[in-house]
Amino acid sequence: MADAPEVEELATGLAFPKGPVVLADGSFLVVEIRRATLTRVPAGGGTPEVVAELGGGPNGAAIGPDGAAYVVNNGGFLWSKLGDMEIPFELSTMSNQPPDFTGGWVDRVDLATGEHSVLYRECDGLTFLGPNDIVFDADGGFWFTDFGKTRPREADRGSLYYATADGSHIVQAARGLYGPNGVGLSPAGDRVYVAESFSGRLLAWDVTGPGQVASPMATVVEATKGHFDSLAVEADGAVVVAAIGQGLCVVQADGSGHEYVPIPDRFTTNVAFGGEDRRTAFVTLSGSGRLVAVDWPRPGLGLAY
Repeated sequence: MADAPEVEELATGLAFPKGPVVLADGSFLVVEIRRATLTRVPAGGGTPEVVAELGGGPNGAAIGPDGAAYVVNNGGFLWSKLGDMEIPFELSTMSNQPPDFTGGWVDRVDLATGEHSVLYRECDGLTFLGPNDIVFDADGGFWFTDFGKTRPREADRGSLYYATADGSHIVQAARGLYGPNGVGLSPAGDRVYVAESFSGRLLAWDVTGPGQVASPMATVVEATKGHFDSLAVEADGAVVVAAIGQGLCVVQADGSGHEYVPIPDRFTTNVAFGGEDRRTAFVTLSGSGRLVAVDWPRPGLGLAY
């Protein structure tokens, strides 16, 4: 376990934030799942402002080749109280599917106007049950996970999808996953990673083309004793996964091990790199509703857009 880093608060009072995006002007985007919004935080921190009210449960965001934000939406959660936190499942049943649930979707959001439109709700007749995280590749398409929903006596098996930004094409690359959450790409774009929440595993597939993998069967890069959330990738290829209860988990891409970096929130949920040489980790602390900055010892990987 590494030493706990100093944490700088950039925004507070957020309603279960995730999906941090560092914009070119130094400001940030986050999704607020509980508030159902895409929200902007000023450069250097400050009072957040709503960019778009999206409904459902916006769960992850990324900038596309056209400069718009693409948001994966889980369609809504059940919520309950745990101490002074609101958490996205019902404690008494461990279920997160609300009674009025009809499915999730993928939105395109114009950042200048806040106008948004649904790009995808299904793939080959399969309605999305909990789109969770998203990453664009150099070809202009995006990978995203569908976590699924949990009910009192069962849980969905999730999937990994790939889609084009114009809404014209989508494929399922892998299925039967145990809570697929974070998704990211290797520096060369030749591997796609998925963090499984239920198993605490980091999975990988070799990418052979846009939306194509060598095999639907994943390689297990690392298996931990905890629970994983979303992720980012370092410039050297290591994968930094938000680990519920532990903080951030740095996983070596060659499977040689992992190390935890403690972060002061039980629900540390996502991370993005930015700042000078991308040596600052911007982390969403969903339990306490904060976006924070942490000095990082290595540079993060630059995203496609």
